[in-house]
Amino acid sequence: MITPEIYKGLGLDDFAYKRILSLLGREPTFTELAMFSVEWSEHCGYCHSRQWLKLLPKKGPFKVLVGEDSGGIVIDGLAVVFKAESHNHPSQVEPKQGAATGIGGILRDIFTAGARPVALLDSLRFGPLSDSYSRYLLKGVVDGIQSYGNCVGVPTVGGEIYFNESYKGNCLVNVMCVGLAPESNLMRAKASAGNSIMYVGSATGRDGIGGCSVLASAEFSEGEEKRPSVQIGDPFTEKCLIEATLEIINSGYVLGIKDMGAAGLTCSISEMALAGDAGMDIDLDKVPLREKGMQAWEIMMSESQERMLVCVKAGKEPDIEKIFAKWQLNAAVLGKATGDGIIRIKSGGKPIVEVKAEFLAEAPMYEVKGKKPEGIEELNRLDMKSLPVSGKFNEELLTLLSSPNVASKQQVYEQYDHMVGVDTVSLPGSDSAVVRIKGIEKGLAITTDCPSKYCFLDPFRGSQIAVAEAVRNLVCSGAKPAGLTDCLNFGNPERPDRYWYFERCAEGIISACEAFNIPVVSGNVSFYNESPEGQIYPTPMIGMVGIIDDINKTCTQEFKREGDIIILLGENKDELGGSEWLERAHNLVKGPVPSIDLEKEAALEKTVLEIIDKGLVHSAHDCSEGGLAVALAECCVSGRDRMTGAVIAGLDFNMRKDAVLFGEAQSRIVVSCPVESVEEVKRIAKRNNAPFRVIGRTGGDALKILDSGKYIINLKLDNVRNVWSNSLAEYLAVGK
Repeated sequence: MITPEIYKGLGLDDFAYKRILSLLGREPTFTELAMFSVEWSEHCGYCHSRQWLKLLPKKGPFKVLVGEDSGGIVIDGLAVVFKAESHNHPSQVEPKQGAATGIGGILRDIFTAGARPVALLDSLRFGPLSDSYSRYLLKGVVDGIQSYGNCVGVPTVGGEIYFNESYKGNCLVNVMCVGLAPESNLMRAKASAGNSIMYVGSATGRDGIGGCSVLASAEFSEGEEKRPSVQIGDPFTEKCLIEATLEIINSGYVLGIKDMGAAGLTCSISEMALAGDAGMDIDLDKVPLREKGMQAWEIMMSESQERMLVCVKAGKEPDIEKIFAKWQLNAAVLGKATGDGIIRIKSGGKPIVEVKAEFLAEAPMYEVKGKKPEGIEELNRLDMKSLPVSGKFNEELLTLLSSPNVASKQQVYEQYDHMVGVDTVSLPGSDSAVVRIKGIEKGLAITTDCPSKYCFLDPFRGSQIAVAEAVRNLVCSGAKPAGLTDCLNFGNPERPDRYWYFERCAEGIISACEAFNIPVVSGNVSFYNESPEGQIYPTPMIGMVGIIDDINKTCTQEFKREGDIIILLGENKDELGGSEWLERAHNLVKGPVPSIDLEKEAALEKTVLEIIDKGLVHSAHDCSEGGLAVALAECCVSGRDRMTGAVIAGLDFNMRKDAVLFGEAQSRIVVSCPVESVEEVKRIAKRNNAPFRVIGRTGGDALKILDSGKYIINLKLDNVRNVWSNSLAEYLAVGK
């Protein structure tokens, strides 16, 4: 008999269990109950978010591909497939394996679509580095990413890392993968009646049982031990699995394929059946096992890594087995796809499951109406007059450059192999990563972005800025934005004051994507990111891919030569709310976040794309955390081979000096160009209604900013680079 203690222990509530009884017309077997618990979990069923995800734009400038596990766009008959995923809760519990298996899972989402993975990115959030456990998590997560990514042979080319108190009890590990394939090779995750269902890859163990329902769909509580729910990955097996999978897809014998990720066999069986209007007859005794005595429910819930389910043309099973044997991987026929829509599973010769696929794969939706949190209006007030202008701008700039949120992340990305495959054009540390597409002149620019502090203060505007910043990062490389994937990280959706953040962020993403004509091709929602210390900042991570028509025109952020003119495209504003400066200088997280005009943003981006395409500029860099002064400093010192100074004498200080220097006004990009290109850049900016201002010239061994002929910032580049390059390593070493 199924008791409340049993189904609640699996993560199901009373409403869900009553619905199961109604659908089945009987009490479920324990294996059926376990299957419902994982498929109806928030992580798999999107019970609180599906109504919003349906509203995300799906049309853009390129043909859009939307599949079951990933999506993408098509250029010149080539599919660019990409997806972002979260592995937050496993990484909080076991950082190395949590992050490693996150990489493994996102890779499988790409190559099961028939695409060869060509790039990985990661977006990470941790508590302050003064906290020893946060340092432990960071080091473990980075170790997991490098150990898996480096071994599997896919370059980790970009990402972001931020630190904030809200992530202290619940870190975020979001990963993104991009792959390429001929459009004709793309696969769907569906079954076809009358054909065989095969299990391929590693054997099944007890690791990861209930990971999506027990671990990923609940908050962390004080003293909880979740370690058994964390999966264990093997990157060498994954590398073999990539090659074997692409080989069987090229054989023409595969009709459908799906990764056994969250919810394992349960997810792949039920969702492939539903996608193909099919059922399945499965014999669990045929599943390759690596542990003795596994019960049926354990096999169905296991999230052991490097496994997939394949629908194979009847009669071609020996061909598939032969290919996987060559790669020393399991391949076993579990049963057949049927035409009646019913999943039948037997174990030990006895039937243990008989459920319609739609019952499992179509989780119930929960209606929650968000409620604005108390105190949000006060958080958005900032009395600028109460903030003294220190005048110590050299010190303030160095303080910002030493902030873990601003400082160079080379201490981390130097641990990643970002050159494997030798297609990486723009190395980690620039506004976006750039990867060439073999055989053609085009390239891919890729970025991940989310100003979570803005989203905490104003989720609608903050998520608009997240999309806009991703677009700016791409155009600074010379890429046309083509498509978006997201990873939406929030607190408990059952609480209206938490759900309000999700609603408003979703609305912001929708409005920005519509304004920029960018489709959302794939994504992920991660709820229940809470701990006894509270919820995380709402973090709608935006992953975006852009197309560079001529890879030889790729632009990067560093100043290239002395004597170039420095131009600010965009306007400075008297805004300091939500800025890194405000938190660093005054320990305040409040104020109205920077305003954003999406039409002006689009005009700026159109201008930058045109001037890069015409070869008029030598560098382009957007202004984000730390404002204009930080952006200029990064332009001076981020070159790998040389540093180039700058003298900035053309700024208009008709507002607070610290707002001009450190405010984070949106829609600003710093470019440098030869003297003879200035008028043409100005003409293009004027035609597009983009603000244009010559602010200085490159040269020398210092960053100098003048106001009325007096230096308000004058710093030697050696000092700037030392602070910016080494601060993160110092934090990790001593835990400042």
